[in-house]
Amino acid sequence: MQSCFIDFSITCKPLERLKLSFPFHIHVKIVFLGTGGSWPSPQRNVLSIAVKREKEIILFDCGEGTQRQFMLSSLSFMQTKKVLISHFHGDHFLGLPGMIQSMTLNDREDELELFGPEGTAELVKILLELGYFNPGFPVTVKDIEPGTVLGFEHYTITAYQAKHNVPCLGYCIEEKDRAGRFNLEKAKELGIPEGPLYRRLQSGEDVKVGDKIFTPEMVLGPPRKGRKIVYSGDTLPSSETVQIAKDCDVLIHDATADSSVEEKANRYGHSTARQAAKIAKECKAKVLFLVHVSPRYEDATPLVAEAKEEFENSILAEDFMEYDVRFNE
Repeated sequence: MQSCFIDFSITCKPLERLKLSFPFHIHVKIVFLGTGGSWPSPQRNVLSIAVKREKEIILFDCGEGTQRQFMLSSLSFMQTKKVLISHFHGDHFLGLPGMIQSMTLNDREDELELFGPEGTAELVKILLELGYFNPGFPVTVKDIEPGTVLGFEHYTITAYQAKHNVPCLGYCIEEKDRAGRFNLEKAKELGIPEGPLYRRLQSGEDVKVGDKIFTPEMVLGPPRKGRKIVYSGDTLPSSETVQIAKDCDVLIHDATADSSVEEKANRYGHSTARQAAKIAKECKAKVLFLVHVSPRYEDATPLVAEAKEEFENSILAEDFMEYDVRFNE
């Protein structure tokens, strides 16, 4: 079997954020692979939520059975590039060894990046040493802390402090600002010939016509905001979530129970559906998805009913539900 490089780094330095991102349109969709909490039920698998950007999948948590949920969905686990673990309760990470072994058996060669709270590197090292098995591809693991910003080509991932009964991180994926709209009239006024040069300017390139140089700033409007997706992890209602999720396009929030058992849910570090909806309303989210539904609910419609009383655009996430994240123009 191919040898494996495993980098169990303990720190992660933020990368510098670029001002603009120039892709024309990157399709982003969320696929809810598992939406339940604590243990799998006939209705729901435990937590795992995939964010697909073109050919890349970013995975929020990886509860047991995630690899099979992938197989029953429209996605392939082989496209998973990054996994963001919120905390070390089993329903959020026990799917990792099985998924990594399946990736190896399917001849994966691409690197897999894992991020999580302090102790993630040590935990993954133990998981990958279980039994007669070695990953056949590079696995890089980094411990991160609240406030860490991971910078990538077209987006950043920010970790923040969730309010659970064990150390737990929430995550915010935010695309970098996009280039402004192309001003066709301005381009014609400047004498730039129609055709491929327009597309090059929209892509952020300078173009030359005769002895004149034209830059994108000459024909593009003000930058436009990228999309923003926030995952709360397991958490009580918190000001940290409100702050980081301000004006987000999608908020995926712990909604373990209904308000009749609020005291018990809060005691174990979880929110009710109503509390999640109040957070969504306060941070002015565009849409709220309720997840981590307790297995006590064979019918979870009461949760979405009470959430909608606080925040109309509340959706009860179901396993294999898909949601296209559109630009807020």
